[in-house]
Amino acid sequence: MSTNIDIQESSKDSKGKAVLVAAPARAGGWKKGIAIIDFILRLGAVAAALGAAASMGMSDQTLPFFTQFFQFEASYDSFTAFQFFVITMAIVAGYLVLSLPFSIVAIIRPHATGPRLFLIILDTVFLTLAAASASAAASIVYLAHNGNQDTNWLAICNQFGDFCAQTSGAVVSSFIAVVVLVLLVVMSALAIGKH
Repeated sequence: MSTNIDIQESSKDSKGKAVLVAAPARAGGWKKGIAIIDFILRLGAVAAALGAAASMGMSDQTLPFFTQFFQFEASYDSFTAFQFFVITMAIVAGYLVLSLPFSIVAIIRPHATGPRLFLIILDTVFLTLAAASASAAASIVYLAHNGNQDTNWLAICNQFGDFCAQTSGAVVSSFIAVVVLVLLVVMSALAIGKH
């Protein structure tokens, strides 16, 4: 024995009903946020590296007393470590400027791993270069401030105060660029690592 039950739809129920389904939130929204922060940090690193190169490159001081045969002058080109510093920081600043379009691509296409992988490799290379030049310059600035009695190197900052202040500021600015590059590498690694 079977029983059939017929249910008729009313015309009122069949018209105009739609089921609302909430669209899932985009999983890559945080990647776009990281890409925007990456771009801003790159602009800051450009300013720090360029400021370091310019400050060191313009460091020059001549003492007001001199004789007919001797003139006491301190300049960045008197030290090979400072020359290396100026050239390297200029190269790092140039790289950071050239990396800005890739950072913009990462903002527009946050899921693309190609530009991020390219940036993380080059950021690591230029981080190493910037850290090497900043460390070399820091060692010379330390000697200028404190000297070294074992090797009879005298501290020159008592006489060349402006020169030492300018070179010290350049070294601090370069280490700011190094820290920003470290942050850029870490952020890019996080963005590539989490899918």
